[in-house]
Amino acid sequence: MRILLVEDDHMLANTMLAMLREDQHTVDWLDDGQQALNALRDEHFDLAILDLTLPRLDGLEVMARSRSAGVLTPVIILTARSDLDEKLQGLDAGADDYLTKPFAMAELKARIRAVTRRGSAAPTVGMTVGTLHLNPDSGQLTLGDQIITLPRSELQILHYLMRHPDQVATRRRLEEQLYGWDQGVESNALEVHIHHLRRRLGKTVIRTIRGVGYLLDSKEAEQCGATACP
Repeated sequence: MRILLVEDDHMLANTMLAMLREDQHTVDWLDDGQQALNALRDEHFDLAILDLTLPRLDGLEVMARSRSAGVLTPVIILTARSDLDEKLQGLDAGADDYLTKPFAMAELKARIRAVTRRGSAAPTVGMTVGTLHLNPDSGQLTLGDQIITLPRSELQILHYLMRHPDQVATRRRLEEQLYGWDQGVESNALEVHIHHLRRRLGKTVIRTIRGVGYLLDSKEAEQCGATACP
């Protein structure tokens, strides 16, 4: 999952970055409200964690303007403000949840799971397409009677494709899931990870849409049994 973290307390942000990346998320970090608004408008994120007290543009304004622009990214707001009215303002502006500082990292993880489950309409942890069942928290893929622990890169790609079955995912979108803004992308890295996934799932489950990207075929996924598809 790709997360945008917007927090101007650098010490707290570094702690959160380490924790979120340990959980196999791709995380991009900003410490400025105007930059956060631009990123939410122009980039794709699965979740945003947004502090309310920010330079240049307050978090409430970022929230309101992004929703007005049609941005549907789930948002958890962080605030040191104890005033109930300000928390309600954040929710009224379109936030999905909030945490008051200081907070336990375990609570943030739980809020992330809850918000993303609501967004995907998944009733339980994990997701299923055909005979594929993926638990993003553990990185385990169940295929028939096989249980496979996926490497981080393959997990990120398959997680995104399974959240959007039968929809074309562009190369850029998948590379964002893997690398965010912080790392350079090798020219053939995505193809290598797709190749490894096809060896696990079968060649027909992930289709190449020439010149655009890739698609997880739910009908082909239904045909997979105890072993990978042919």
